Amino acid sequence: MSQTVNDNQSAERNLPMGMQEADDEISLLDLLQTIVDNLRLLVLGPLAVGLIALGYSFSIPPTYTAKMKFLPPQQQQSAAASMLASLGSLGGLAGVAGGIKNPADQFISYMKSVTIQDALIERFKLLERYGAKTKTDARLALTGSVRAASGKDGLISVEVDDKDPKFAADLANAHVEELGKLLGKLATTEAQQRRLFFENQLTLARDKLIQSEIELKATGVSGSVLKSNPSSAVAAVAGLQAGVTAQEVKLGAMRGYLAETAPEFKQALNELANLKVQLAKQEKNTPANGNLSAQGDYVSKYREFKYNEALFELFAKQFEIAKVDESREGAVIQILDAAQPPERKSKPKKALIAVIATLVAGFALLLFVFIRQALKNAGKDPESADKLNSLKASWQKAIGKA
Repeated sequence: MSQTVNDNQSAERNLPMGMQEADDEISLLDLLQTIVDNLRLLVLGPLAVGLIALGYSFSIPPTYTAKMKFLPPQQQQSAAASMLASLGSLGGLAGVAGGIKNPADQFISYMKSVTIQDALIERFKLLERYGAKTKTDARLALTGSVRAASGKDGLISVEVDDKDPKFAADLANAHVEELGKLLGKLATTEAQQRRLFFENQLTLARDKLIQSEIELKATGVSGSVLKSNPSSAVAAVAGLQAGVTAQEVKLGAMRGYLAETAPEFKQALNELANLKVQLAKQEKNTPANGNLSAQGDYVSKYREFKYNEALFELFAKQFEIAKVDESREGAVIQILDAAQPPERKSKPKKALIAVIATLVAGFALLLFVFIRQALKNAGKDPESADKLNSLKASWQKAIGKA
């Protein structure tokens, strides 16, 4: 028997190329024959499934999508620019700091926050509307029906899906309203913290300035000595030292109401680094202490006075900015397109559902027909039949039916 099988395999290998191609053609013809034999099933089956899917799509309640667009507030960028401008000439040295990221993503995160979602849940009674037992379930349902994205044009769009077109529009507009309320609270709290902080720092700077002025007068050096000294270099170094100190204090204040990953905080860090670089350069170019020793203690007292004077001016400007910010109502959101109740449904797309169902059913039936025909052919071959029986026994053993 083994010798016969080997002879048959050798004979197949020795077949001419034309006869091997004929075998391939016969295999393709067999596949085509299988398709023709089951043509009615392969045609009518997918059509029936497609019609059933189309009929089912009519039973699905229509969903409407309301969309609104708005321009995100520019307050954060303006605040950073105001802080930078408050440094006066020193601000120009820090102006090379890296740019701030687009704040649109931050406002989108605000709208997805638990604070705003809970406010919307309470406002529209979403627990009852979504049939949710807990606020966590309601938040998940709300997240699934709301989409917020920022475009390259700097605008933020909010899309809301719901079976009621008017409710979808109201919910989309409410997102922006709640965002405005949240930004107003955050702006007020931040401004109050900054105002109190800089008020205390301003008081301390004033006391130090008065003390340094008294010590400077106590040196007994006349104003003519000031003209003979390199006072401009001393004043420049003192101003930069005051700028570094003020920037470090500002960073300390920002840690109270901002995360270290916030764009404004990173901007302040870049400003501090640039100020330190400029201070190092200025100190390097300042005349050596040997050239200033003739004036004795006057130079150190004068430097201390200029330092406290510059620090007092910086804190005074920061304090005034904080007072102005505290008096504001918060960030202003400019709505470009308010959401209107949509006139046409967005889904379900009945034709698309029918086409997809038809294609999937056709592919599944075609695969079923090929597998069924392959099993029939395998049953006629004793060797393949033995393999199928072995496979069946292994499967029953695996599922515990052996």
